[in-house]
Amino acid sequence: MKKIYFIAICGTGMASLAAMFKAKGYEVYGVDENVYPPMSTFLADQHIPVFQGFDQSHLHKKPDLVVIGNAMSRGNPEVEFVLNEKIPYISLPAALNQFFIHEKMSCVVTGTHGKTTTSSMLAWILEYAGREPSFFIGGMPENFDGGFQVGKGEHIVLEGDEYDSAFFDKRSKFIHYQPDLLIINNIEFDHADIYNSLEEIKKSFRHLLNIVPGNGKIIANVDDVVVADLVQKSFSQVEPVSIKTPAKWQAKNITYNKIGTSFDLFLEEKLCTTVRISLPGEHNVRNALAACVGAFQLGIPVQTITQAFDKFKGVKRRLTLKKQVGEMLIFDDFAHHATAVEQTLRGVRDRYPDKKIWALFEPRSASAKRKIFENQYYDAFDRADEVILAPLHRPDKVATNERLSLENIILKLKEKNIPARIMSPGEEMVHYLFESKTGNDVFVFMSNGEFAHVPDSFAERLIID
Repeated sequence: MKKIYFIAICGTGMASLAAMFKAKGYEVYGVDENVYPPMSTFLADQHIPVFQGFDQSHLHKKPDLVVIGNAMSRGNPEVEFVLNEKIPYISLPAALNQFFIHEKMSCVVTGTHGKTTTSSMLAWILEYAGREPSFFIGGMPENFDGGFQVGKGEHIVLEGDEYDSAFFDKRSKFIHYQPDLLIINNIEFDHADIYNSLEEIKKSFRHLLNIVPGNGKIIANVDDVVVADLVQKSFSQVEPVSIKTPAKWQAKNITYNKIGTSFDLFLEEKLCTTVRISLPGEHNVRNALAACVGAFQLGIPVQTITQAFDKFKGVKRRLTLKKQVGEMLIFDDFAHHATAVEQTLRGVRDRYPDKKIWALFEPRSASAKRKIFENQYYDAFDRADEVILAPLHRPDKVATNERLSLENIILKLKEKNIPARIMSPGEEMVHYLFESKTGNDVFVFMSNGEFAHVPDSFAERLIID
């Protein structure tokens, strides 16, 4: 097998997988409808040709295998041609399994929140320890050149997504990853476009737990009641971790300051080490705790783990400081779930207790735009001093009766005396922020999109001034 073709190659995961195949010596090419930076630039740098727009003629010289992205569906001309011509095809997670995972020790990081950060931490600890891991992460770890690596070592670290695999395989992606080491940070209702309830998500996690081998390890955050309940029936060894609940592994004596966070790591009530990370917030303590215990299970000495964290730089768009102008800070964050919004703002407040915190949120993802999460948003912004909500992105993608009401959130915030308004991202927002700044502000932009480039535009306006 030599030629591999990607349908919808410009997705972050698809582009990374294409580059992994390229690194292993395959001839790789693909197609997408919207080909633009940064993914077009990334693929060009990897010398991977990309067709613009779907057309079955691209497949007339048949590849050996077609990887079909999970955004693709029946009716796409290239998908139809693949099926009609019986060209071998596969999903992204199945391709990872077949070509990259089966020969490695699979370390899979799951949970509604914190997957990208925790998997980046674990991959970096292995790298720092000289283990030369492979990894596949749905973000950009700052310690590496990108979200993937094809390493010579025995381990592969994977961000385990519970989203479905493809139109022809509705199982969660993580089912394909065959974990030897599994981290479960938390489980909440999410992905309301494909799941109808928390119970459906729990069913998928039960399936995952059931394929961890008996000699495998499960790192479980037992402060999360759903996780604690699910792992009770595991056939594998469970390593419980916590901050608040008595457990085998615990993070205690947590302290926050303007340069980072520290905590003491305890094993069965005995102090192992003190861990320092540059990231704020209790949620990042949980991420680091899980990564610590995961690395320890892989045979990394505690001292090496601690040293690795001293050099861990974080992940792009996970509370990334875009610009500091005087005492004003502009952060960019990927938060697109009410819990993630709450955790991000809690972490910012812990780090900057004396600053004015602005929460700027764009409901863009399929879940973020749905009314089912509305009550959670009423409290998610409590640690902000002022809130601006951008209008729903592509509201037509959600039925009218299922849409989040921004007006209701604004009313609830005003009842708590938190100034709040709805404002389209653009010049109006930049002007309002500029005129309303105090000089001692933290601006936290939260979206899984680009927020109409307002963080950059606002930073430029502050610099010019």
